Amino acid sequence: MSQYLVRRLLMSVPVLLGISMILFAILALAPGDPFGDLVANENIPPEVLLNLRKQFGMDDPIHMRYLHWFVATVQGDLGYSFVSHVPVQDLIIQRLPVTLFVLGSAYVMALLVALPIGILSALKPYSVFDQIATTFAFVGFSLPTFFTGLLFILVFSISLGWLPFIYNSSIEATGFAWYLAHLRQAIMPITVLGLAQAAFLTRFVRTAMLEVINQDYITTARSKGLRERHTVLKHALRNALLPVVTVIANDIPGIFTGALITEQIFRVPGIGSLLIRALESNDTPVAMAVVFVNGALIILFNLVADMLYGFLDPRITYS
Repeated sequence: MSQYLVRRLLMSVPVLLGISMILFAILALAPGDPFGDLVANENIPPEVLLNLRKQFGMDDPIHMRYLHWFVATVQGDLGYSFVSHVPVQDLIIQRLPVTLFVLGSAYVMALLVALPIGILSALKPYSVFDQIATTFAFVGFSLPTFFTGLLFILVFSISLGWLPFIYNSSIEATGFAWYLAHLRQAIMPITVLGLAQAAFLTRFVRTAMLEVINQDYITTARSKGLRERHTVLKHALRNALLPVVTVIANDIPGIFTGALITEQIFRVPGIGSLLIRALESNDTPVAMAVVFVNGALIILFNLVADMLYGFLDPRITYS
């Protein structure tokens, strides 16, 4: 396995290089000027603008700009924001806890809902429970998050007045009151994202279980007198999780980049809103850092998924 792991890591290097080159070229060639607001300001001398462009290498050839960015990134320097005028690392570290809390909690909620419902639906196909679960899954999967988010705001914030609909990151309370205030304002975005993801995962878990539950080895296990719980959880679910692990591995990196639409609706100060603001203002270092790190996480978690395959299915060998 160690040789396979080393080989996969070496294969990831050219993939990351290709991703970074394409992303950098797209962002660098996009129309707009990050210093456009300064150009329109008559109080700023032209010499200051020239010095800024020279400092950030805006007038250098694109391949030189990419080389400078790549060398700095390898050294752990993600650059300097054109708009916020602070290091990109500081912006990401400032917003990452909120994103991890909201999206991480939403994904945990999705797994806690999807796994038991998907398993029960597969064990009792076409039953009343299965039909109800499938209907809700289709409805939840079909409704976009911006619709459910606005619906939650209308019901729980405007009509009932139970929950705040604008996320406030500067709560002055301390202790348990601070945690309670953050929890209250995070309930709606967590629920919206969690239910949407749960609807998708429920259908996937149900399909994967249906493909496994009627296999010959499951019938043999039952005929030997094994308990149904033992047969389902140890034999059926373990093999059914193989495709589910792939889906989860591709979804988890999205926790880092944030939920672009949901964060805009609830004004959550996360990575998603930071990325949108960077794209709107042509803040290339910030957008490049967020998207590139997301690409690197996708490669990493796909490697983790490959490692989990061997644990879930002993027939899989790495050579």
